[in-house]
Amino acid sequence: MTREEAAQKIEDACKIIALEMMKITPAARQLDDEETTADIVKASYQLTIELEVIKKKLIKLRGRDDSTEL
Repeated sequence: MTREEAAQKIEDACKIIALEMMKITPAARQLDDEETTADIVKASYQLTIELEVIKKKLIKLRGRDDSTEL
């Protein structure tokens, strides 16, 4: 597997996870327990931030130019 293929696999997985994460907050609001809902929403938000970190790292990696030309 090339670096680009690996990066694409990671990116695809992040997209799937992000789509699934979007289902958590609406469902958590239906639990009728403020403390639990708040904790789930907070954890979901933190996971989303970490997904963004992964995506930004991939963007940075793809932006690197391995050549010596300027």
